[in-house]
Amino acid sequence: MTDLLTRTAELVAVASVSHDERELADLVHVELSAVPWLEVTRIEDNVVARTHLGRPRRLVLAGHLDTVPPAGNERPRIDGDVLHGLGSADMKAGLAVMLALAGGLRSPAVDATYVFYACEEVATRFSGLRVVDRERPDLLAGDAAVLAEPTGALVEAGCQGVLRLEARLRGARAHTARPWTGRNAIHRLAPLLELVAGFEERRPVLDGCEYREALQAVGVSGGVAGNVVPDDARVAISHRFAPDRDGEQAYAALRAYLAPALSPEIGDELAVEDSAPAAAPMLGHPLLAALVASSGAPPRAKLGWTDVAFFAARGVPAANFGPGDPLVAHTSEERVERADLEAVHAALARVLQES
Repeated sequence: MTDLLTRTAELVAVASVSHDERELADLVHVELSAVPWLEVTRIEDNVVARTHLGRPRRLVLAGHLDTVPPAGNERPRIDGDVLHGLGSADMKAGLAVMLALAGGLRSPAVDATYVFYACEEVATRFSGLRVVDRERPDLLAGDAAVLAEPTGALVEAGCQGVLRLEARLRGARAHTARPWTGRNAIHRLAPLLELVAGFEERRPVLDGCEYREALQAVGVSGGVAGNVVPDDARVAISHRFAPDRDGEQAYAALRAYLAPALSPEIGDELAVEDSAPAAAPMLGHPLLAALVASSGAPPRAKLGWTDVAFFAARGVPAANFGPGDPLVAHTSEERVERADLEAVHAALARVLQES
């Protein structure tokens, strides 16, 4: 088998910032098309390779081709057993493992589908998974799925949902020389921001995994001119909610929590700008239970959002499992260790060969 650290470095050397994945998709397409036991389908810059062995179960392994823009770390650099470089953890290490499994396991105990897709790091409407789902949803069918996101070689169960909201508070314009004749919308933000800052996070435990909700103000706007009391002020709010709630329940709970700072009778609003669903752990599925056992460590909750939710919404239990520390993803210090690559490859190979 090719050294996984070296192979990851080769993939890092192929630039694939979101919307520019074609060269890497070409590489994956050519390589997998040469594997005689795989059926390979390409849809735009998305490549799906499948075995057809008549096994009773099918496991989907999925990984995105794209990276975020570089931060002075475009070139791969190997230092001993550590690879530094853009996308090394998120998630070309996972892609290297998938390519090694696809080209190395001729006759696994379960049928396998390997999905290499574009545009995960940008808005959902660009997602390569959605492109494949529109054109050939049958290619994504499976009994369970594993997203090769960086998890430090630990199974991260499910994922949290996301609400992006805008709170808009109203005021009444006046001259700043006579502010008592108006109502300052920016000043009215203070109680709202206090509530956001004082949010007591819920920590529900599902399948033994503790999720940790979060509420953050991520943008503020308002003001008309230097001599005008503002009549409008807005706060962008990000809410990460646990998978024991859906988006509507999370919004209802958040609206009730922020209600003391909102006055709908004068036009205050709390509007959902964007949302993404959460995904429950579903670790009771035999293939995911086998993955946890094969990993050799207890699972933990995924505190971010991943395409686990995409598969869960289509009735496919899914989990995150890949090499690399998620805390260094998207940073100039992005890196991955040889031990993580080898541990993830060995764990997934056991699941594919023994389940």
